[in-house]
Amino acid sequence: MKKDFFAQLVHRAISNAIDNNKLGSLEKNDFLPVCEIPKNTQFGDYAINVSSLARNAKMSPPAIAQNIAEFIQPKGFSINTVAGFINFKLEKEMLNSIVKEILDKKEEFSQTNIGKGEKVNLEYVSANPTGPFHIGHGRWAALGSALANIMNYCGYDVYQEFYINDAGNQINKLARSLELRVKELKGEKVEWEEDLYPGEYLIDCAKRYIESNSNESYGDFAKADMLRLQKELLEKFRTHFDCFFSELSLYRNNEVEKCVQELDKKGKLYKKDGAVWFKSSDYTDSQDRVLKKSDGSNTYLTADIAYHKNKLERGFNRLINIWGADHHGYIPRMKAAIDALGYDSSCLEVLLGQLVNIIQDGEQMRMGKRKKMVTLDELVEEVGVDATRFWMLMRSIDTTIDFDIDLAKSQTDKNPVFYVQYAHARACSILRKAVEKRMDIESKTELPPLFSIEELSKVEQNINVETLFDENQEKESAKAAKALVLKLEESKTIIEAATKLRAPYLLCKYSQELATAFHHFYNYSRVLSDDKELSKKRLAVVRCFIIVLGKMLDLIGVSAPEKM
Repeated sequence: MKKDFFAQLVHRAISNAIDNNKLGSLEKNDFLPVCEIPKNTQFGDYAINVSSLARNAKMSPPAIAQNIAEFIQPKGFSINTVAGFINFKLEKEMLNSIVKEILDKKEEFSQTNIGKGEKVNLEYVSANPTGPFHIGHGRWAALGSALANIMNYCGYDVYQEFYINDAGNQINKLARSLELRVKELKGEKVEWEEDLYPGEYLIDCAKRYIESNSNESYGDFAKADMLRLQKELLEKFRTHFDCFFSELSLYRNNEVEKCVQELDKKGKLYKKDGAVWFKSSDYTDSQDRVLKKSDGSNTYLTADIAYHKNKLERGFNRLINIWGADHHGYIPRMKAAIDALGYDSSCLEVLLGQLVNIIQDGEQMRMGKRKKMVTLDELVEEVGVDATRFWMLMRSIDTTIDFDIDLAKSQTDKNPVFYVQYAHARACSILRKAVEKRMDIESKTELPPLFSIEELSKVEQNINVETLFDENQEKESAKAAKALVLKLEESKTIIEAATKLRAPYLLCKYSQELATAFHHFYNYSRVLSDDKELSKKRLAVVRCFIIVLGKMLDLIGVSAPEKM
């Protein structure tokens, strides 16, 4: 990454400047340079602010920047200082090396190994098997699957897990709800008790139950049927889990009771008012929590502790959970449990997600109205998988999403997913046209293709694009080509940041910026012309764009169409 490259250059230069008494009273180099892209590109392509050294060096920031710059030997770039900034401008040779690296490494260009094989359990969605996924589940599905893709790409060993909440009273209510639906279909008159599931989706489930002549209990049949539908939608939504972990299995394997016994042996439990309490306030929690109620039944927390213990016993080094924002208070008690069991709670990361507002016809839809779209399946059916995933990922997880259905369906530049996919399709179209027969407009005769397929395949080999950045020829085209190549190089920084911050939205934002850079390049550069050598070089840059953008879309689970 060029940012790291220049940061390391400056760090070494500071050490040399100190050794040569060029930085006043500064005695040691504990400065960590941060390389940024300046808003005003006239100063340079990259910049590092060294002004903070002024206090210890007892020198002015401009003098510090100039003295550090003396110990940097430019090669492939030029250097200048402004105030307390050291600016770097890439020259044609280094820009050309970026293009060559992309063409050489292809989809691995942006890849890093910051994960170093760390085993990660990523748990997300984890809906009750009592009905269709709601819109929020779609956000967790998009986020979790994209995050898994990105982290695996960067060297983590990510295991994707769906926790089936199938051991609570909700399954009993589901069973009773299905029973009533079956009786209704058979013509019986029934009365619905409170807190059941009267949703119309159980009518189809009841029909399947009757048709199957199943000997299963209502609860087992309904749970299996709902889980099947959930799995089918997840596959359609490009969300693939390595494991669907049943909460019920924790009870069947006696893991919940064993976990309680282990906490008791460690002196982490006590009895009060007939209930068993966990001393969670000894750790990160604000108060103690009940594990067993006075009637002997377990709380939700009890099984959740056993579940996290199970994950750790399976050898995962890091646990990442994606929960709704309403689970904020649940984090400290879970961390307390992990510490109490003898593990390090820093292994647990919880990403809390905000809500999704559905906007249609300019108005926010009330999610409780059955006539309105309330399920993920309905949303996907309405706008498609690509648009749903992209829109769900466009914002940081801690930000509410306003999902505009009309805009997400539109084929305009204002629709971000269309804008990005169209850029990819346009680039692919250029490559196709390069090997297609042409029409001479004046003579209206057919001309042979500009390149043969074999010639086009060799564009990626030993190509030198340095002349594309020569402003003496076509200034605007040269500027656009340089801006595009610099934006392509930035993909490395974006991927690493998205991994470290657990922030797939950065890829959506970057993809839009990259598409803008490409459209700008396309507008100022005639890629296919009678100048075959120039065409080859511009085609090489187009190919680089296709490689990088295609990988970005692949990582977030959005298709990269070649035609639109």
